[in-house]
Amino acid sequence: MPDSPILSVPELKKYSESDHGRTFISLLVVKRLTAKSASNGNSFLSVELGDRGGSFSCTIFGDSPAFELLKSAGEGGVVRYEGKVEFYQDRFSPRTLRVAVINEDELAAMPDAINNLVEIAPENAESLWTEFNAFIDGIKHDELRMTVRAVFEEIGETFRWSPAAVAMHHAYRHGLLEHTVHMARAAHALLPLYREVDADLAMAGILVHDTGKTIEYEGSLASKRSRKGILQGHVVLGYQLVRKAGLKAKLDHDRLERLEHIVLSHQGEPAWGAAIYAATPEAVFVSMIDNLDAKMGMVQRLLRQADGTDDFSERHFGLNAQLLLPKPGP
Repeated sequence: MPDSPILSVPELKKYSESDHGRTFISLLVVKRLTAKSASNGNSFLSVELGDRGGSFSCTIFGDSPAFELLKSAGEGGVVRYEGKVEFYQDRFSPRTLRVAVINEDELAAMPDAINNLVEIAPENAESLWTEFNAFIDGIKHDELRMTVRAVFEEIGETFRWSPAAVAMHHAYRHGLLEHTVHMARAAHALLPLYREVDADLAMAGILVHDTGKTIEYEGSLASKRSRKGILQGHVVLGYQLVRKAGLKAKLDHDRLERLEHIVLSHQGEPAWGAAIYAATPEAVFVSMIDNLDAKMGMVQRLLRQADGTDDFSERHFGLNAQLLLPKPGP
């Protein structure tokens, strides 16, 4: 066992039912960890473990030595995981054999391992950042452009590497930057079709709509919600950033109110986290583009992670469906 190769998640997911019982070793990040109680009162952990190429879920019962080790590692911790190949409802769901927590000193001695653990946006981050700044420069209204600049002066470099979500869409390093640039590209293409929408205001709204996520999420290897994220949420946090920046830039009251409204309503539905329904042309426009790119981000990630062996992905919560993976025939 000690001489076994370290397998990545994509390599693990190539296993099939015929490999049942095979043992393996992986170096993984604890992406999500939830303590639960069974109907008989016994405690167990529902754990999502993953690396750059994907993730899988497993259950750790209270009588397992791995139970306390994983609790001590917590979300964002790195573990050496030894398991046995098993499936549950056709999903890879291994039986845990042993877990060892990798401390910071051990991790620092394995730079290649860190690169393999952290999922990164497929597009080059520097190119995305250059394009992002060009969209800011393209805002013609001076105070509006200054407001957007002031927001990013406030949050600094955090925006460039933040994920756009913990799990749902663009949930990886530079994901927030990628998501925002994709939305700006879509807006640039669609704005000529909708003359009722103020182009500067809509573009400004797109660029700042998710900036509260730089405060909502924390963690370098796996993201989790911060104290402020739990108590206030990114919509309110983003509104606060925009209001402060708008006042600093002396943006007129009407435009500032409309920009704040875009941030407060961009989630679309109160059940999805919006503070209010979109009630201006620009807010409706931004909300729809946000939903489009979030959904397509889910699609793109599922397609990237497909290994060519399955016709459908596992059911995706955000899409509420399994995705057909093969490309259309000739």
